[in-house]
Amino acid sequence: MLRCVFLILGFVTCLTSVQAQDPIFSQFYSAPLQINPAFTGNTYAPHISLNYRNQWPAWDNGNSAYVTYAAYYDQFSKELNSGFGLSLLTDDAGGGLITTNKISGYFSYRLTVVDDFFVKLGVEASAVQARYGWDKFQFLDQINERYGFVSPGGTPYPTDEMRPENLNSSYFDVSAGVLAYSDLFYAGFSLKHLNTPDETVLNINDNINTGLPMRISLHGGMEIKLREGNKRRAASFVSPNVMYIKQGDFGQINAGALANIDVLFGGLWYRHAFTNPDAVILVLGVHKGVMKIGYSYDISVGSLSGQTNGSHEVSLTLNFDRGKRIDYNDCFQLLR
Repeated sequence: MLRCVFLILGFVTCLTSVQAQDPIFSQFYSAPLQINPAFTGNTYAPHISLNYRNQWPAWDNGNSAYVTYAAYYDQFSKELNSGFGLSLLTDDAGGGLITTNKISGYFSYRLTVVDDFFVKLGVEASAVQARYGWDKFQFLDQINERYGFVSPGGTPYPTDEMRPENLNSSYFDVSAGVLAYSDLFYAGFSLKHLNTPDETVLNINDNINTGLPMRISLHGGMEIKLREGNKRRAASFVSPNVMYIKQGDFGQINAGALANIDVLFGGLWYRHAFTNPDAVILVLGVHKGVMKIGYSYDISVGSLSGQTNGSHEVSLTLNFDRGKRIDYNDCFQLLR
């Protein structure tokens, strides 16, 4: 009951003055455009990624707290020295309490600093719609000390809260990033929600409606090559990575590594929130031909340990460059 109340309070706060955080995939390398638009165009042929995340499926008696679906497409044009991309994302928070749909377009431009060292600049423009499922909300004045929100006869207790006339919020969003890389390492920086868009539904107090907080991301990694790939066999490598994200009062650090041996890959990451340990992330996957499939499981640690049943993610990547003899001069095998 107590954690249900906390979850409800969080969603009510979102109605009055939204200070939401973006969904972040544990398999961030399979959805790199979500981290930094400068990652747009890491392949010359079309690169497509499908992602699914089910976070905390045991929360609130088996009702998943957050479910996210995403689809990404991008590729690089040699003639224009630029990358182009498109993505669709749906985030369902609280089983329909807040549903967010987002469509984004991406563009990146590559600068050559020296022969094997490059800088890419990227931008993202998005149209976002958030829908609030008012009939699913439960408010504090509905709580009966003995029975909770529902009477013994199965009828929900009434609330005095007034239903808003408009339960939809639409806004335009802009993000940008920069990425420096060579064939050994990369480092990047991105700013999401540069225009801090207003996604408020109830304008009860305009003084606290500061808009969606800007998200700052610092990320870097390297690629340790174990064996070069060719048309018959995939490359083998180890790729350690670290990522720092801050949005409003929320922040996290991800650190870990992924190893790819022939057609199999696996990895281990640790995610730490600013105030507490968050999760240990296990990754396993396989790739064959143009297709790569990955599964990850977040083992909750700290205060959520044993309460959420972790988080599950599945990714499917189609890289139509795979198997071709292409010299990329970069360290982005992890992202392909």
